[in-house]
Amino acid sequence: MAQLHDLTALEQAEAIRAGRLSPVELTEHYLERIGRLDASVGAFITVTPESARKQAADAESEAAAARREGRELPPLHGVPVPVKDLSFVAGVRCTMGSAALADHVPAVDDHVVTRLRRAGTIMLGKTNTPEFGLPPYTENAVAPPARTPWDLERSAGGSSGGAGAAVAAGLAPLAHGGDGGGSIRIPASACGLFGIKPSRGRVSNGPVLHDVTGLVTSGPLARTVADAAALLDVLAGPEPGDPYTAPALPPGETFADHARREPGRLRIAQLTTAPVPGAEPHPDCRAAADEAAALLRELGHEVEELSLPDDPTLGESFTRLWEVIAAVQPVPESRAGQLLPLTRHLRERGNRVGGPAFARALYALRKVTQLVADGLQTPGTGYDVILTPTLAQPPLPVGALRDDADPGAEFANVIRFTPFTPLCNATGQPAVSVPLHWNAAGLPIGVQLAGRYGDEATLISLSAQLEAARPWAGRRPEVW
Repeated sequence: MAQLHDLTALEQAEAIRAGRLSPVELTEHYLERIGRLDASVGAFITVTPESARKQAADAESEAAAARREGRELPPLHGVPVPVKDLSFVAGVRCTMGSAALADHVPAVDDHVVTRLRRAGTIMLGKTNTPEFGLPPYTENAVAPPARTPWDLERSAGGSSGGAGAAVAAGLAPLAHGGDGGGSIRIPASACGLFGIKPSRGRVSNGPVLHDVTGLVTSGPLARTVADAAALLDVLAGPEPGDPYTAPALPPGETFADHARREPGRLRIAQLTTAPVPGAEPHPDCRAAADEAAALLRELGHEVEELSLPDDPTLGESFTRLWEVIAAVQPVPESRAGQLLPLTRHLRERGNRVGGPAFARALYALRKVTQLVADGLQTPGTGYDVILTPTLAQPPLPVGALRDDADPGAEFANVIRFTPFTPLCNATGQPAVSVPLHWNAAGLPIGVQLAGRYGDEATLISLSAQLEAARPWAGRRPEVW
Protein backbone atom coordinates (compact mmCIF):
# COMPACT_ATOMS: atom_id res chain seq x y z
CA MET A 1 0.00 0.00 0.00
CA ALA A 2 1.32 3.45 -0.96
CA GLN A 3 2.30 5.69 1.93
CA LEU A 4 2.27 9.49 2.01
CA HIS A 5 6.00 9.75 1.35
CA ASP A 6 5.55 7.61 -1.79
CA LEU A 7 3.67 10.53 -3.36
CA THR A 8 5.59 13.18 -5.25
CA ALA A 9 5.52 16.72 -3.87
CA LEU A 10 3.13 17.82 -6.61
CA GLU A 11 0.84 14.86 -5.90
CA GLN A 12 0.81 15.82 -2.23
CA ALA A 13 -0.01 19.42 -3.11
CA GLU A 14 -2.84 18.37 -5.43
CA ALA A 15 -4.33 16.17 -2.70
CA ILE A 16 -4.15 19.11 -0.27
CA ARG A 17 -5.91 21.43 -2.74
CA ALA A 18 -8.64 18.83 -3.27
CA GLY A 19 -9.11 18.30 0.47
CA ARG A 20 -8.06 14.63 0.35
CA LEU A 21 -4.92 15.27 2.42
CA SER A 22 -4.30 17.53 5.38
CA PRO A 23 -1.00 19.47 5.67
CA VAL A 24 -1.11 18.59 9.38
CA GLU A 25 -1.33 14.87 8.62
CA LEU A 26 1.46 15.15 6.05
CA THR A 27 3.72 17.08 8.40
CA GLU A 28 3.16 14.60 11.23
CA HIS A 29 4.00 11.77 8.85
CA TYR A 30 7.38 13.30 8.03
CA LEU A 31 8.15 14.28 11.62
CA GLU A 32 7.53 10.67 12.67
CA ARG A 33 9.89 9.41 9.97
CA ILE A 34 12.55 11.93 10.96
CA GLY A 35 12.29 10.85 14.59
CA ARG A 36 12.63 7.20 13.61
CA LEU A 37 15.18 7.29 10.79
CA ASP A 38 17.28 10.44 10.94
CA ALA A 39 19.82 8.99 13.36
CA SER A 40 20.74 6.55 10.57
CA VAL A 41 21.06 9.04 7.69
CA GLY A 42 22.15 12.29 9.39
CA ALA A 43 19.86 14.52 7.36
CA PHE A 44 19.06 17.23 9.93
CA ILE A 45 21.06 19.47 12.25
CA THR A 46 17.94 21.05 13.77
CA VAL A 47 14.36 19.76 13.60
CA THR A 48 11.60 22.33 14.23
CA PRO A 49 8.45 20.32 15.08
CA GLU A 50 6.59 23.12 16.90
CA SER A 51 6.91 25.71 14.16
CA ALA A 52 6.28 23.04 11.49
CA ARG A 53 3.01 22.07 13.18
CA LYS A 54 1.99 25.74 13.40
CA GLN A 55 2.77 26.29 9.71
CA ALA A 56 0.88 23.11 8.81
CA ALA A 57 -2.20 24.20 10.77
CA ASP A 58 -2.11 27.60 9.04
CA ALA A 59 -1.69 25.92 5.65
CA GLU A 60 -4.66 23.65 6.37
CA SER A 61 -6.86 26.63 7.28
CA GLU A 62 -5.78 28.49 4.15
CA ALA A 63 -6.45 25.45 1.96
CA ALA A 64 -9.96 25.07 3.40
CA ALA A 65 -10.68 28.77 2.83
CA ALA A 66 -9.39 28.57 -0.74
CA ARG A 67 -11.72 25.65 -1.48
CA ARG A 68 -14.71 27.54 -0.07
CA GLU A 69 -13.89 30.68 -2.02
CA GLY A 70 -12.78 28.99 -5.25
CA ARG A 71 -9.28 30.48 -5.02
CA GLU A 72 -6.12 28.97 -6.45
CA LEU A 73 -3.30 28.03 -4.05
CA PRO A 74 0.42 28.12 -4.83
CA PRO A 75 1.55 24.84 -6.47
CA LEU A 76 3.44 23.56 -3.38
CA HIS A 77 1.06 24.84 -0.70
CA GLY A 78 1.16 22.65 2.40
CA VAL A 79 4.19 20.61 1.23
CA PRO A 80 7.17 20.23 3.62
CA VAL A 81 10.45 21.74 2.37
CA PRO A 82 13.43 21.74 4.79
CA VAL A 83 16.07 24.48 4.53
CA LYS A 84 19.82 23.94 4.38
CA ASP A 85 21.62 25.10 7.52
CA LEU A 86 23.65 27.70 5.62
CA SER A 87 20.53 29.82 5.10
CA PHE A 88 18.97 32.06 7.75
CA VAL A 89 15.54 31.41 9.23
CA ALA A 90 14.51 34.05 11.76
CA GLY A 91 14.44 32.62 15.28
CA VAL A 92 15.88 29.23 14.28
CA ARG A 93 19.44 28.15 15.06
CA CYS A 94 21.77 28.37 12.05
CA THR A 95 25.08 26.65 12.78
CA MET A 96 26.41 26.75 9.21
CA GLY A 97 27.77 23.33 10.10
CA SER A 98 30.24 24.78 12.60
CA ALA A 99 30.67 24.25 16.33
CA ALA A 100 31.86 27.87 16.43
CA LEU A 101 28.28 28.95 15.59
CA ALA A 102 26.41 26.25 17.53
CA ASP A 103 24.22 28.82 19.32
CA HIS A 104 23.83 31.31 16.45
CA VAL A 105 20.17 32.37 15.97
CA PRO A 106 19.51 34.84 13.12
CA ALA A 107 16.96 37.61 13.48
CA VAL A 108 15.98 37.71 9.79
CA ASP A 109 14.93 35.33 7.02
CA ASP A 110 16.99 34.88 3.89
CA HIS A 111 15.04 35.77 0.76
CA VAL A 112 14.69 32.10 -0.17
CA VAL A 113 13.00 31.45 3.18
CA THR A 114 10.65 34.39 2.66
CA ARG A 115 9.68 32.87 -0.69
CA LEU A 116 9.15 29.43 0.84
CA ARG A 117 6.87 30.96 3.49
CA ARG A 118 4.94 32.89 0.85
CA ALA A 119 4.44 29.68 -1.13
CA GLY A 120 2.79 28.02 1.88
CA THR A 121 5.47 25.34 2.35
CA ILE A 122 6.24 23.77 5.73
CA MET A 123 9.77 23.91 7.18
CA LEU A 124 10.55 20.67 8.99
CA GLY A 125 13.98 21.90 10.08
CA LYS A 126 17.51 22.76 8.97
CA THR A 127 19.41 20.16 6.98
CA ASN A 128 22.95 19.00 7.58
CA THR A 129 25.92 20.69 5.91
CA PRO A 130 29.69 20.63 6.36
CA GLU A 131 31.39 23.58 8.03
CA PHE A 132 30.42 26.67 5.97
CA GLY A 133 29.64 24.37 3.04
CA LEU A 134 33.31 24.16 2.10
CA PRO A 135 33.92 20.43 1.30
CA PRO A 136 31.87 18.04 -0.90
CA TYR A 137 31.01 15.75 2.00
CA THR A 138 28.79 16.41 5.02
CA GLU A 139 30.80 15.71 8.17
CA ASN A 140 31.07 18.30 10.92
CA ALA A 141 31.35 18.75 14.69
CA VAL A 142 27.65 19.55 15.33
CA ALA A 143 25.77 16.53 13.89
CA PRO A 144 26.34 12.97 12.68
CA PRO A 145 27.57 12.56 9.09
CA ALA A 146 25.02 12.69 6.28
CA ARG A 147 24.90 9.27 4.62
CA THR A 148 23.44 8.18 1.32
CA PRO A 149 20.43 5.97 2.03
CA TRP A 150 21.66 3.62 -0.71
CA ASP A 151 24.57 2.52 1.49
CA LEU A 152 24.74 3.88 5.03
CA GLU A 153 28.51 3.35 5.14
CA ARG A 154 28.89 5.95 2.38
CA SER A 155 28.64 9.72 2.28
CA ALA A 156 25.62 11.61 0.97
CA GLY A 157 28.05 14.12 -0.53
CA GLY A 158 27.97 17.81 0.17
CA SER A 159 27.58 20.43 0.91
CA SER A 160 23.80 19.87 0.67
CA GLY A 161 24.30 16.32 1.93
CA GLY A 162 21.61 16.59 4.58
CA ALA A 163 19.09 17.78 1.99
CA GLY A 164 19.99 14.88 -0.30
CA ALA A 165 19.79 12.33 2.51
CA ALA A 166 16.41 13.70 3.64
CA VAL A 167 14.77 13.41 0.22
CA ALA A 168 16.36 10.07 -0.69
CA ALA A 169 15.31 8.52 2.64
CA GLY A 170 11.74 9.81 2.44
CA LEU A 171 12.16 12.30 5.31
CA ALA A 172 11.01 15.16 3.05
CA PRO A 173 9.41 15.21 -0.40
CA LEU A 174 11.93 17.74 -1.71
CA ALA A 175 14.46 20.15 -0.21
CA HIS A 176 16.21 23.47 -0.51
CA GLY A 177 19.93 23.23 -1.21
CA GLY A 178 22.84 25.50 -2.01
CA ASP A 179 25.59 25.15 -4.62
CA GLY A 180 28.92 26.99 -4.75
CA GLY A 181 31.04 24.31 -6.45
CA GLY A 182 28.64 21.43 -6.98
CA SER A 183 26.90 21.28 -3.61
CA ILE A 184 23.45 20.45 -5.03
CA ARG A 185 24.63 18.21 -7.87
CA ILE A 186 27.08 16.21 -5.72
CA PRO A 187 24.47 14.94 -3.22
CA ALA A 188 21.99 14.50 -6.08
CA SER A 189 24.49 12.10 -7.65
CA ALA A 190 25.33 10.33 -4.38
CA CYS A 191 21.68 9.98 -3.34
CA GLY A 192 20.00 9.13 -6.66
CA LEU A 193 18.11 12.42 -6.98
CA PHE A 194 17.52 15.18 -9.50
CA GLY A 195 19.13 18.50 -8.56
CA ILE A 196 19.25 21.91 -10.24
CA LYS A 197 21.98 24.51 -9.85
CA PRO A 198 20.30 27.60 -11.31
CA SER A 199 21.95 30.33 -13.36
CA ARG A 200 23.85 33.03 -11.53
CA GLY A 201 21.30 35.58 -10.32
CA ARG A 202 18.28 33.32 -10.78
CA VAL A 203 17.84 32.97 -6.99
CA SER A 204 18.71 35.73 -4.52
CA ASN A 205 21.40 35.12 -1.88
CA GLY A 206 20.30 38.17 0.14
CA PRO A 207 19.63 40.02 2.22
CA VAL A 208 22.62 39.23 4.49
CA LEU A 209 25.03 36.77 2.86
CA HIS A 210 25.41 38.14 -0.66
CA ASP A 211 28.17 36.28 -2.54
CA VAL A 212 30.44 38.75 -4.33
CA THR A 213 32.25 35.96 -6.23
CA GLY A 214 29.09 34.90 -8.08
CA LEU A 215 29.81 31.22 -7.36
CA VAL A 216 27.01 30.43 -4.89
CA THR A 217 23.29 29.96 -5.42
CA SER A 218 20.31 28.14 -3.93
CA GLY A 219 18.30 25.50 -5.76
CA PRO A 220 16.13 22.37 -5.43
CA LEU A 221 16.79 18.70 -4.73
CA ALA A 222 13.92 16.36 -5.58
CA ARG A 223 12.96 12.87 -6.69
CA THR A 224 11.35 14.06 -9.95
CA VAL A 225 12.05 16.75 -12.51
CA ALA A 226 8.56 18.21 -12.14
CA ASP A 227 8.95 18.58 -8.36
CA ALA A 228 12.33 20.29 -8.75
CA ALA A 229 10.98 22.65 -11.40
CA ALA A 230 8.06 23.61 -9.15
CA LEU A 231 10.43 24.39 -6.28
CA LEU A 232 12.66 26.43 -8.59
CA ASP A 233 9.58 28.51 -9.47
CA VAL A 234 9.19 29.22 -5.74
CA LEU A 235 12.84 30.15 -5.17
CA ALA A 236 13.51 32.12 -8.36
CA GLY A 237 13.26 35.86 -8.81
CA PRO A 238 15.29 39.01 -8.20
CA GLU A 239 15.31 40.97 -4.97
CA PRO A 240 16.45 44.56 -4.30
CA GLY A 241 20.20 44.67 -3.73
CA ASP A 242 21.05 41.57 -5.77
CA PRO A 243 24.39 41.97 -7.61
CA TYR A 244 23.29 39.65 -10.44
CA THR A 245 19.93 39.02 -12.11
CA ALA A 246 19.27 36.18 -14.58
CA PRO A 247 17.01 36.74 -17.59
CA ALA A 248 13.37 36.14 -16.68
CA LEU A 249 11.16 33.59 -18.37
CA PRO A 250 8.65 35.00 -20.88
CA PRO A 251 5.55 36.44 -19.15
CA GLY A 252 3.17 33.76 -17.96
CA GLU A 253 5.68 30.90 -18.24
CA THR A 254 7.00 28.79 -15.38
CA PHE A 255 9.77 26.25 -15.04
CA ALA A 256 7.08 23.72 -14.18
CA ASP A 257 5.62 24.33 -17.65
CA HIS A 258 8.91 23.26 -19.21
CA ALA A 259 8.87 19.95 -17.35
CA ARG A 260 5.84 19.14 -19.51
CA ARG A 261 7.38 20.24 -22.84
CA GLU A 262 9.54 18.42 -25.36
CA PRO A 263 13.01 19.95 -25.69
CA GLY A 264 13.28 19.66 -29.47
CA ARG A 265 16.36 18.23 -31.16
CA LEU A 266 19.48 19.45 -29.36
CA ARG A 267 23.19 19.50 -30.13
CA ILE A 268 25.07 18.11 -27.14
CA ALA A 269 28.79 18.06 -26.39
CA GLN A 270 30.01 15.13 -24.29
CA LEU A 271 33.22 16.06 -22.51
CA THR A 272 35.53 13.05 -22.55
CA THR A 273 38.15 14.52 -20.22
CA ALA A 274 37.91 16.38 -16.94
CA PRO A 275 38.81 20.10 -16.99
CA VAL A 276 41.15 19.53 -14.02
CA PRO A 277 44.62 18.07 -14.66
CA GLY A 278 45.14 14.70 -13.01
CA ALA A 279 41.44 13.97 -12.44
CA GLU A 280 40.59 10.58 -13.94
CA PRO A 281 36.91 9.55 -13.79
CA HIS A 282 36.10 6.12 -12.38
CA PRO A 283 34.87 3.56 -14.97
CA ASP A 284 31.40 3.63 -13.38
CA CYS A 285 31.20 7.40 -13.90
CA ARG A 286 32.39 7.09 -17.50
CA ALA A 287 29.82 4.36 -18.07
CA ALA A 288 27.05 6.56 -16.68
CA ALA A 289 27.95 9.39 -19.08
CA ASP A 290 28.31 7.00 -22.04
CA GLU A 291 24.91 5.43 -21.32
CA ALA A 292 23.35 8.89 -21.08
CA ALA A 293 24.91 9.84 -24.42
CA ALA A 294 23.52 6.67 -26.02
CA LEU A 295 20.05 7.39 -24.62
CA LEU A 296 20.20 10.97 -25.87
CA ARG A 297 21.05 9.71 -29.35
CA GLU A 298 18.11 7.27 -29.18
CA LEU A 299 15.88 10.24 -28.36
CA GLY A 300 17.01 12.01 -31.53
CA HIS A 301 19.65 14.39 -30.20
CA GLU A 302 23.05 14.93 -31.78
CA VAL A 303 25.85 14.06 -29.35
CA GLU A 304 29.45 14.87 -30.21
CA GLU A 305 32.46 13.94 -28.11
CA LEU A 306 34.66 16.88 -27.16
CA SER A 307 37.90 17.05 -25.19
CA LEU A 308 39.28 20.08 -23.40
CA PRO A 309 43.01 20.78 -23.11
CA ASP A 310 44.53 20.51 -19.65
CA ASP A 311 44.52 23.98 -18.12
CA PRO A 312 45.30 24.55 -14.44
CA THR A 313 43.93 28.11 -14.59
CA LEU A 314 40.34 27.20 -13.70
CA GLY A 315 41.30 25.11 -10.69
CA GLU A 316 43.82 27.64 -9.40
CA SER A 317 41.44 30.59 -9.76
CA PHE A 318 38.51 28.73 -8.24
CA THR A 319 40.71 27.70 -5.31
CA ARG A 320 41.74 31.33 -4.64
CA LEU A 321 38.10 32.38 -4.50
CA TRP A 322 37.16 29.40 -2.30
CA GLU A 323 39.91 30.37 0.13
CA VAL A 324 38.60 33.93 0.29
CA ILE A 325 35.03 32.69 0.82
CA ALA A 326 36.31 30.63 3.77
CA ALA A 327 38.25 33.58 5.17
CA VAL A 328 35.28 35.96 5.25
CA GLN A 329 32.90 33.63 7.09
CA PRO A 330 31.65 35.37 10.26
CA VAL A 331 33.50 33.45 13.01
CA PRO A 332 33.88 35.02 16.48
CA GLU A 333 37.59 35.32 17.20
CA SER A 334 37.10 33.66 20.57
CA ARG A 335 35.76 30.54 18.84
CA ALA A 336 38.20 30.24 15.95
CA GLY A 337 39.88 27.34 17.74
CA GLN A 338 36.70 25.28 17.29
CA LEU A 339 37.01 25.31 13.49
CA LEU A 340 37.88 22.09 11.68
CA PRO A 341 41.35 21.69 10.14
CA LEU A 342 40.23 22.16 6.52
CA THR A 343 38.38 25.36 7.39
CA ARG A 344 41.38 26.74 9.29
CA HIS A 345 43.66 25.83 6.37
CA LEU A 346 41.45 27.58 3.80
CA ARG A 347 40.97 30.65 6.02
CA GLU A 348 44.70 31.00 6.62
CA ARG A 349 45.37 30.86 2.88
CA GLY A 350 42.43 33.15 2.11
CA ASN A 351 43.73 35.80 4.50
CA ARG A 352 46.94 35.90 2.47
CA VAL A 353 45.15 36.53 -0.85
CA GLY A 354 45.66 40.19 -1.70
CA GLY A 355 43.29 42.41 -3.65
CA PRO A 356 45.12 42.09 -7.00
CA ALA A 357 45.28 38.28 -6.68
CA PHE A 358 41.57 38.16 -5.87
CA ALA A 359 40.78 40.34 -8.90
CA ARG A 360 43.00 38.21 -11.16
CA ALA A 361 41.13 35.09 -10.06
CA LEU A 362 37.80 36.75 -10.87
CA TYR A 363 39.09 37.89 -14.26
CA ALA A 364 40.36 34.38 -15.03
CA LEU A 365 36.92 32.92 -14.32
CA ARG A 366 35.25 35.58 -16.46
CA LYS A 367 37.61 34.59 -19.30
CA VAL A 368 36.52 30.97 -18.95
CA THR A 369 32.90 32.16 -18.85
CA GLN A 370 33.33 33.95 -22.16
CA LEU A 371 35.01 30.96 -23.82
CA VAL A 372 32.22 28.62 -22.70
CA ALA A 373 29.50 31.10 -23.70
CA ASP A 374 31.04 31.47 -27.15
CA GLY A 375 31.23 27.70 -27.53
CA LEU A 376 27.59 27.25 -26.58
CA GLN A 377 26.18 30.08 -28.65
CA THR A 378 28.20 30.22 -31.89
CA PRO A 379 25.57 29.95 -34.68
CA GLY A 380 25.81 26.70 -36.64
CA THR A 381 28.62 25.21 -34.58
CA GLY A 382 27.60 25.89 -30.98
CA TYR A 383 26.16 23.39 -28.53
CA ASP A 384 22.91 23.53 -26.60
CA VAL A 385 24.04 21.31 -23.71
CA ILE A 386 27.26 19.91 -22.23
CA LEU A 387 27.21 16.34 -20.86
CA THR A 388 29.69 15.07 -18.24
CA PRO A 389 29.71 12.71 -15.29
CA THR A 390 28.61 14.62 -12.21
CA LEU A 391 31.49 13.25 -10.13
CA ALA A 392 34.75 11.44 -10.81
CA GLN A 393 33.94 8.70 -8.26
CA PRO A 394 30.91 6.75 -7.02
CA PRO A 395 29.71 7.65 -3.49
CA LEU A 396 32.69 7.35 -1.15
CA PRO A 397 32.78 5.87 2.36
CA VAL A 398 32.15 8.35 5.16
CA GLY A 399 35.49 9.89 6.10
CA ALA A 400 37.25 8.88 2.85
CA LEU A 401 38.02 12.45 1.77
CA ARG A 402 38.88 13.88 5.18
CA ASP A 403 42.51 14.29 6.13
CA ASP A 404 42.68 16.38 9.29
CA ALA A 405 46.45 15.84 9.49
CA ASP A 406 47.02 17.31 6.02
CA PRO A 407 44.13 19.56 4.95
CA GLY A 408 46.12 20.76 1.93
CA ALA A 409 46.23 17.20 0.60
CA GLU A 410 42.54 16.83 1.46
CA PHE A 411 41.61 19.84 -0.65
CA ALA A 412 43.62 18.47 -3.58
CA ASN A 413 41.65 15.21 -3.27
CA VAL A 414 38.42 17.20 -3.14
CA ILE A 415 39.28 18.90 -6.46
CA ARG A 416 39.97 15.52 -8.08
CA PHE A 417 36.67 14.13 -6.71
CA THR A 418 34.67 17.05 -8.18
CA PRO A 419 36.45 18.07 -11.40
CA PHE A 420 33.28 18.70 -13.43
CA THR A 421 30.89 20.63 -11.18
CA PRO A 422 32.84 23.85 -10.32
CA LEU A 423 33.02 24.93 -13.97
CA CYS A 424 29.34 25.88 -13.97
CA ASN A 425 29.70 27.88 -10.77
CA ALA A 426 32.61 29.72 -12.38
CA THR A 427 30.65 30.48 -15.54
CA GLY A 428 27.26 31.00 -13.91
CA GLN A 429 25.65 28.44 -16.22
CA PRO A 430 22.69 26.37 -15.06
CA ALA A 431 23.44 22.69 -14.54
CA VAL A 432 21.55 19.62 -13.36
CA SER A 433 22.49 16.17 -12.09
CA VAL A 434 20.28 13.42 -13.51
CA PRO A 435 20.05 9.98 -11.78
CA LEU A 436 20.12 7.69 -14.80
CA HIS A 437 22.64 5.07 -13.65
CA TRP A 438 23.18 2.69 -10.73
CA ASN A 439 26.39 0.66 -10.68
CA ALA A 440 26.81 -3.06 -10.00
CA ALA A 441 27.02 -2.35 -6.25
CA GLY A 442 23.61 -0.62 -6.35
CA LEU A 443 25.04 2.87 -5.89
CA PRO A 444 23.58 5.83 -7.83
CA ILE A 445 25.86 7.58 -10.33
CA GLY A 446 24.66 10.94 -11.66
CA VAL A 447 25.33 12.62 -14.98
CA GLN A 448 25.59 16.38 -15.34
CA LEU A 449 23.90 18.44 -18.03
CA ALA A 450 24.94 22.08 -18.33
CA GLY A 451 23.16 24.66 -20.48
CA ARG A 452 23.47 28.18 -21.73
CA TYR A 453 23.36 30.97 -19.16
CA GLY A 454 19.77 31.71 -18.24
CA ASP A 455 18.42 28.60 -19.97
CA GLU A 456 17.30 26.32 -17.15
CA ALA A 457 14.16 25.72 -19.22
CA THR A 458 15.96 23.60 -21.83
CA LEU A 459 17.71 21.54 -19.15
CA ILE A 460 14.39 20.90 -17.39
CA SER A 461 12.65 19.84 -20.62
CA LEU A 462 15.56 17.58 -21.59
CA SER A 463 15.75 16.04 -18.12
CA ALA A 464 12.00 15.37 -18.16
CA GLN A 465 12.40 13.64 -21.51
CA LEU A 466 15.17 11.45 -20.07
CA GLU A 467 13.03 10.71 -17.01
CA ALA A 468 10.13 9.62 -19.20
CA ALA A 469 12.42 7.36 -21.23
CA ARG A 470 14.12 5.82 -18.20
CA PRO A 471 12.12 6.54 -15.02
CA TRP A 472 14.06 6.57 -11.79
CA ALA A 473 11.71 7.76 -9.01
CA GLY A 474 10.44 4.23 -8.45
CA ARG A 475 13.93 3.09 -7.38
CA ARG A 476 14.10 3.43 -3.61
CA PRO A 477 16.71 2.48 -1.03
CA GLU A 478 15.99 -0.09 1.64
CA VAL A 479 15.57 2.57 4.34
CA TRP A 480 12.54 3.89 2.41
